[in-house]
Amino acid sequence: MADGGNGRVYIVDDDEPVRDSLKTLLESFSLDVRDYASCNDFIDTYDGSGSGCLLLDLHLPVMGGLEFLERYGPRLRGMPVIMISGRGDPATVARARGAGVVAFLEKPFEEETLIAAISSLLPPPAARPGT
Repeated sequence: MADGGNGRVYIVDDDEPVRDSLKTLLESFSLDVRDYASCNDFIDTYDGSGSGCLLLDLHLPVMGGLEFLERYGPRLRGMPVIMISGRGDPATVARARGAGVVAFLEKPFEEETLIAAISSLLPPPAARPGT
């Protein structure tokens, strides 16, 4: 579904099987998904015009999720961010929230938890253009 980004989910995760699994899951809910292996790949292609939400891994090579948000957060223009991680201590979660993260999900998380978090951030399907 190409909708100009209103129902788009951007996934940034260096683990290809995880990224592919998340993309398949989200597309099964008729979401428009773009996926990237690194923060640099994402920011190099994101033009700031789309809305939606960003599903961002905390631990990434070269530039981690928190470093990315602290450096490029303003370019996201208020796009909500859901951070995912296999390790999320309270200090890291607090730092993530301070960087604008609206939800922090520890891997492994339930599919329903992820879908609920994303659904709360996107307009209902009927309100999305083209649906």
